[in-house]
Amino acid sequence: MKASDHVARFLRVQGVKHVYEVVGGMITHLVDSIHRQPGVKLVSVHHEQAAAFAADAAGRVTGVPGVAMATSGPGATNLLTGIGSCYFDSSPAVFITGQVNLHEQKGRRKIRQLGFQETDIAAMAAPVTKAAFRARKAAELPELLEESFRLAISGRPGPVLLDIPMDLQRHEVRAPRGRRVAPAPPSRPAKAEVAALLRALGAAKRPLVLVGGGVRASRADSAARRCLELLNVPVVHSLMAVDVLPAGHPLRMGLIGSYANRWANHAVGRSDLLIVLGSRLDVRQTGADTASFKKGREIFHVDCDAGEINNRVKGCRRIDADLSAFFEAAAAALPAKLPARAAWAGEIARLRARWPDVAELAGLRGINPNVFMHELSARSARAGVFVADVGQHQMWAAQSLDLRAGQRFMTSGGMGAMGFGLPAAIGAAFAQPGRAQVVIAGDGGFQLNLQELQTVVRNKLPIKIVIVNNRCHGMVRQFQQSYFKERYASTFWGYSAPDFAAVARAYGIGSARIAGPKQVAQGLSALWREPQAPFLLEVGVETFANVYPKMAFGLPMTEMEPLAKPVAMEGT
Repeated sequence: MKASDHVARFLRVQGVKHVYEVVGGMITHLVDSIHRQPGVKLVSVHHEQAAAFAADAAGRVTGVPGVAMATSGPGATNLLTGIGSCYFDSSPAVFITGQVNLHEQKGRRKIRQLGFQETDIAAMAAPVTKAAFRARKAAELPELLEESFRLAISGRPGPVLLDIPMDLQRHEVRAPRGRRVAPAPPSRPAKAEVAALLRALGAAKRPLVLVGGGVRASRADSAARRCLELLNVPVVHSLMAVDVLPAGHPLRMGLIGSYANRWANHAVGRSDLLIVLGSRLDVRQTGADTASFKKGREIFHVDCDAGEINNRVKGCRRIDADLSAFFEAAAAALPAKLPARAAWAGEIARLRARWPDVAELAGLRGINPNVFMHELSARSARAGVFVADVGQHQMWAAQSLDLRAGQRFMTSGGMGAMGFGLPAAIGAAFAQPGRAQVVIAGDGGFQLNLQELQTVVRNKLPIKIVIVNNRCHGMVRQFQQSYFKERYASTFWGYSAPDFAAVARAYGIGSARIAGPKQVAQGLSALWREPQAPFLLEVGVETFANVYPKMAFGLPMTEMEPLAKPVAMEGT
């Protein structure tokens, strides 16, 4: 069969239901074949970066690699930010790029380019993919496709790029109908390692579990909840694991890190045993002072990526294993639920009562963002995924959303890419047909992929957009306040945003704007009045509202602004 027809059929067999793309000359064969393939829908977006973010979200929600496609040259390079986001956040995805015909490629010639839009996307993508393949012969395509999907879902998931010259797409290939590609077998923990962890847990007085994004990446969230309930230990989470335990779960103790729930960082500081499950322990989790993070506690670190263990925080007891296998082994080793430590749980509860999230911005004029996030989640029972863009709103959401069982929280963590929110919600909406999604974005980040409102309208997607508008690039403005003597170049000075409610109406989307606490209930009612219709709610907040608490850089993670001041300028 024609090679592009084989690609389309292969995608259907793998369970891919949507391919996100912007059309271009070098993928016209692929576009035509996918268009004619029953069961696979082309989703035409308006920028390739948006296609990549949508594929990222689709892979996270379903576990089936999200697929995005772009033509050669600028189309392919526009994918790179989204590819990097998948790589850093362990999202399974396959990116297919069209390339100029083989006879138009420069090869070893000492020239910059031979064919129009010829660009070596595989070389550019290699550092942020698990593999970047170049098809050289049509006969290679079946094997390359299988390997791309296997790599994307094996071990620590991530993106793979496959670059296919246009002339190969129209060649004939012989390929079996194919089967669903299976991941490589998971790495399993040694029984002795699990036993050592359980012995340490039995001796600890103030144990704590830190769950990270690896729990979701390994598709082990249900097994994680069962195992955590057997361990019966208080649980804190990273930014990428906000949704592992639902709000109100008795073991859920809150967000740690740079913009943590203050009580959660203090709980880490007081713990004598920390069990780290699928978290990188990067600087935004531990702070720069790794010695104080390790001091006074034993740390067991479980991860499928051996390089992440004892990387920044040294002296951890390592358990190299896939989390799904670890949870199975730990649960099997426990005859029954372990007894709770009432004194330790009470200590954390007192910390929480002392420093509630809604009091961090006490006295703020207008809408308190933390209070608003609680109200938004209370009114959004229908939502499948809360997608946070990148900025101050992202941290307020992570601090204060109350997610129900089955609801997801999604953001661009490692890449921290502004513009992620709306396209990712599009991918989530297609992955959960008929279920509404909530985007939480800032006025700055939303403008990076605002054009995808047209994709929402054309596909009648039930996406609820909440724009937290502080009329500036708030995260960097806060940084300038701390370190640049309140010189707000490019964040507040020289920055502007449109009337988002009017922009939404121009696209045919209902909208409203609120600016004070008394308007919140009315605004949220408007947001959900028609559950299956898109809607944009613009929420005005004080320009100089800061995200607090914030780790005081250079000090232990328990020292947080505004009660403490940084001793050095943070580098990240």
